Parts: sequence; C-alpha cells; structure tokens
Amino acid sequence: MHFSLRLLLETVSAAAAVGCLCFYALSLAGLVSFLGSTRKASARLQSAESAFPPVSILKPLKGVDPEIWESFCSHAEQDYTEFELIFGVSDPADPACDVVRRLQAKYPARAIRLVVGERILGANVKVSTLAQMAPEACYDVLLVNDSDIRVAPDYLRQVVAPLRDPQVGLVTCLYRGVAAATIGSRLEALGISTDFAPGVLSARFLEGGLRFGLGSTLVFRRADLAAIGGFEAILDYLADDYELGRRLAASGKRVELSSAVVATFLPAYKLREFWRHQLRWWRTIRDARRWGYAGLLFTFGLPWALAALAASGGAAWAWALFAVTLGMRLLVGLGTAGAVLKDRNALRNVWLLPVRDLIAPCVWAAGLFGNRIHWRGDEFELKAGRLRRTGELTRG
Repeated sequence: MHFSLRLLLETVSAAAAVGCLCFYALSLAGLVSFLGSTRKASARLQSAESAFPPVSILKPLKGVDPEIWESFCSHAEQDYTEFELIFGVSDPADPACDVVRRLQAKYPARAIRLVVGERILGANVKVSTLAQMAPEACYDVLLVNDSDIRVAPDYLRQVVAPLRDPQVGLVTCLYRGVAAATIGSRLEALGISTDFAPGVLSARFLEGGLRFGLGSTLVFRRADLAAIGGFEAILDYLADDYELGRRLAASGKRVELSSAVVATFLPAYKLREFWRHQLRWWRTIRDARRWGYAGLLFTFGLPWALAALAASGGAAWAWALFAVTLGMRLLVGLGTAGAVLKDRNALRNVWLLPVRDLIAPCVWAAGLFGNRIHWRGDEFELKAGRLRRTGELTRG
C-alpha cells in the first residue's frame, strides 16, 4: 500500500474510532441519567395518591405475531382501575380477529372490542386503522402499542403516571427483543439491546429529552392528538411513532421516556429477512433524521478500530485503541441490556456482537441508496419519510 494512502487510512480510521469512544461515553452518561430519573419516577409512583385516569388502549393488528396470545393476555390482566382494549384490523378475515374473540371469551368482564377499519385512508394501513379506531375510544387518554408487545401487570400505571404533568404530551418506553432460535432473530434482538436502546438514551441526554416516540408505547391525550391534526396528519408516514412524537414536541409538549420496559417477540428471521428488516429501519432513519444518519458513522467503533489496526500493520497503539474500543462497546451494550432492559439473553448472545457490528456499516451504506422498502408483505417507495405503494395492497 502506498505510504500516503496508508497514512490517510490510519488517520481517518483512528480518528473515527476515537469519535466512537466519545459516543460510547455519551451513551454511558445517558444510561446513568436515565437510571437516575427512573428511581425518581418509581418513588413518585409509589407515593401517588390521586386516581389514575381511565385509558383506551388501541392495538392495530395485521396477522398473527409470535406469542400474540400471551401478549394480549398481559394487557387484559393490568392492575389498573379502568381501561378498555380496542383492537383494529383492516380486513375482517384477518386471522388476528380469532385471537381477539378468544380474548373476549376468556375475559368477559373486561371491555374488549374489535374494530374493522375497511377504508384505506393512506399508504400506512396501520395508521389508517388507528384513525378509524380512535372515534370508538371512550376515554380521553389513549395508548397505542404494537401487536407483539408483552407488558408487566403495572405497565399502565407506569406509563400513564407522567401525564399528570400537563406539560407532558407523550409518554413512550424502551423495549427488549425476545429472539427466536435463528441467527437473524438473535442478531435483531442483540441490536435492539446494544445499539438501539443506547442510541435512544444518548439522544435523550444530548437533546435534553426526546423529540420522538417509539411504537412499543405511545400514550397521549386525545386533545393533544387533535391539536397536531390527529392520526390523519401522519397517514402516509412510515415512521408514524417517530412523527407523532416529533409533532407533539414541536407543539411545545414534552416527550417523556417511561421507566417501564416492554418485550417484543421477534419472528424467526432468516439472514435475508434480517437484512431486509434492517435496511427498512436504516432507510427510515435516513429519511426521518438525516443528520442523525450521518452521525451513525461514529457508532461503528469496532469496525473503525479494526480498520486502524489493519492500516497500521498491527501497531501497538492500534491494538490499544482496539482494546479500549472493545471494552467500551461491551460496557455500553451489556450495561444498557442488563441495567435498563433486563435482557438476560444479551450476554448469552454477546459472541454475535462483532458479527452485528461488522454488518451494521454495510447496511448503513446500503441505506444511503434506494427508496424501496418491504413492510408486512407490501412494497413501498420512501421519500422524505412518506410512503408510496408500488404494488397491490395486502390486507391480511
């Protein structure tokens, strides 16, 4: 290798690795900050004496996700005074309808309803269904979460409590992935715990709070939703959870990250399906937070440190940089997985972390180009965060 080119590669990769170390330090600060806030939130929750407001839980469905029955039951068994469960589908023949009917039979005393929103109001069928579910809700506090989410018995109390502050417009929460046996599914779960969650905590710390929501939990007042145009305003957006949080934050309301952590059960992804899902996710980030997407270059610590090691010919300083980077990567990833998400499987799958980290820059680079995404059996073009369907709609 020509000396000047080698020196350039050494310098760039080493500098990028040092930038990643700064990101890891920021992630640790975000982790410590969040743990401190959760202790305070727990103390406030235990000392709360006033009644919690009634809640309408809206769950849009499409098909039957892994562990869906147990996830539905966890919502019906909430330790909460008054709430209702409203499930929504776009197709009356959707197999999820049978699961809802089983739930109604098991919990006859619980207010559980099924809404069929057959009108397609926009490219995002999930949001289209939500727009038709919302008028059916009885209460002023609405909670939306994904169909594959399983929650603890005190979940509602934890996520509704921050809305007692009138300045809070949205409450959201982190989640851990429960993987199937496949390598693709385990890589996905590991990424949620060691990449995604630290990134959220870093954003919260750096920006002085969140400016977006997560689909695992979105809790808000009906009046605040109406003030930003309702679900109808985000009918064509792929990242509807992000967009909802962004608009509520822009309206002057605060987005609160709850201390609650929920579980999502992942499909048995093959490696191709894992790649496709990651590519959809990265292209979503690219369109929603362009500067944030560029900044992701400084989250690829291990690849940059390995590049510096190779370019330097195995110099002692490069080995030291690699060792420090690896240590910080493990500290941030496993620290967040253990202390925040209570993810017991992250340590068991930690041997996959280098594989995950080497794949990530490849997906990032692929995400720079193209606008085609696959989502729940449908194909779309993505432009400026908006969806345009390119094929025939798949309802069920």
